[in-house]
Amino acid sequence: MIEGLYCGEDNCYDLLGVTRDSSKGEFSKAYRQLARKWHPDMHKTQKEKDEAAIMFRKIATAYETLKDEDIRKDYDYMLDNPEEYYSHYYRYYRRRVAPKVDVRVVIAVTITVISVVQYLGAWNNYKTALAYLVTVPKYRMQAKEIAKKEGLLDSDKKRDRTKTKEEIKEEEENILKNILAEKVDIRGGYRKPSLLDVLWLQLLFSPYYIVQYIIWYMSWIWHYTICRLEYSDLDKQYLIRRYLRISEQQWEALEEKERAEMLGEELWVKEKFHKWKAAKEEAQREELAENSRYKKYRRYMKKGGPGQMSFGPD
Repeated sequence: MIEGLYCGEDNCYDLLGVTRDSSKGEFSKAYRQLARKWHPDMHKTQKEKDEAAIMFRKIATAYETLKDEDIRKDYDYMLDNPEEYYSHYYRYYRRRVAPKVDVRVVIAVTITVISVVQYLGAWNNYKTALAYLVTVPKYRMQAKEIAKKEGLLDSDKKRDRTKTKEEIKEEEENILKNILAEKVDIRGGYRKPSLLDVLWLQLLFSPYYIVQYIIWYMSWIWHYTICRLEYSDLDKQYLIRRYLRISEQQWEALEEKERAEMLGEELWVKEKFHKWKAAKEEAQREELAENSRYKKYRRYMKKGGPGQMSFGPD
């Protein structure tokens, strides 16, 4: 017996008057009988009430220990192996500190929260993109022309009298945003969100995506490794994205002219991509070399960088 663990120096089985072979029903029956007997309200004098309260707590602790099968196993192990002093403390507090909620529920709730935040964040990005496009003169003028042709901006003077200027302006802005949402193909990280992009559905359809990937990979090997066919336009873009180490959304976010230039230079060919990358890096170094701020930074680093002692500007 270890003081502070389970029933302390008392034996839980003895407190309830049961044995290890007793069933859960016998534990419950013994507890109810003893609880009625030792309940403080069943006694008259204060001394008897205090003694009964102590005994009542011991009985309740014994029942809590024995009614749980896992805790009872740990308790029986302590009775059989009293010399393993520290392991008994570990087992006891592991049960007390361990969360009572099912881990599967925690995982499900976490995935749900991530999915909701992910979807709402995507919608916020999409609305931000529309709000920006409305401010761009080119897109705003085109949207206004479409709205006028469709009669969406034909003002009704009688109706407008009931609204403030701010309300009329807000209504026009919403009309323009709706037109841009229909006519403009927003790509990349600011595209219109889809429920298929959220984590829950991604996990749900993961077996399907895995099968699709295996089919695609086998098709790739057959067409381009075995049959030596020419790459399709989509596969050319895929190779360029892989060499650039960017996602599909990042690729779509690039300007169409920039993507066309990369395809025109045949950057899906690895050797040509490395030459193009080297040329880009060299051009960037030359541009930095001519940059006054970069020259100042280089002088600063040559003099010792952040660890140098300075008494004022150069």
